[in-house]
Amino acid sequence: MDISALRREYIKDHLEPELLMQDPVDQFAQWFEEAKNTGMPDPNGMALATVGSDGQPSLRTVLLKYFDNSGFVFFTNYESRKGMEIAGNNKVSLLFPWLILERQVVIYGVAERISKMESLKYFTSRPMGSQIGAWVSNQSSVISSRSLLVAKFEEMKQKFSKGEIPLPSFWGGFRVVPHSIEFWQGRENRLHDRFMYTKTELDWKIERLAP
Repeated sequence: MDISALRREYIKDHLEPELLMQDPVDQFAQWFEEAKNTGMPDPNGMALATVGSDGQPSLRTVLLKYFDNSGFVFFTNYESRKGMEIAGNNKVSLLFPWLILERQVVIYGVAERISKMESLKYFTSRPMGSQIGAWVSNQSSVISSRSLLVAKFEEMKQKFSKGEIPLPSFWGGFRVVPHSIEFWQGRENRLHDRFMYTKTELDWKIERLAP
């Protein structure tokens, strides 16, 4: 299938140094709010890139649950492929593809487990089905059929029917602590605006990158 003719011009917005905030987390918060206000589905959806012990990168979409100046937090099974790869190499990248705004944000940093108390606070805020789902799935392992998952779900639902659902020991959050963040705004003729924030000892350095 030849799709080489699929193209369009990016003309929705522009980005200049004087428009940027000094702190990239503040800049991200502004762009995130604008993405959320478009009504796009899952504006907190982000691609997470990790690298395995064989050097093979892997990629998947996860959901950002909260962020602040200390980093960007998502939750997962620590024994999943992503969890095991982070355990071996905690250098990761995040990508927010806000294509409806002709924007992308790429975050480079290291992933660290958050505290058990912090994970518990989020876990108890999840719907009951999601809490049970965390117990059911041996994430990334091979299974023979979906019916096994459904049967396990019903089993765990009965098990926890009379009390609070505990936090699984193998489940929790990672915080991605950034050392650089790139903001990309599409422009005409593929002359996109790209700005990279890089962490220094005292502050953030901002540089324009060629498109």
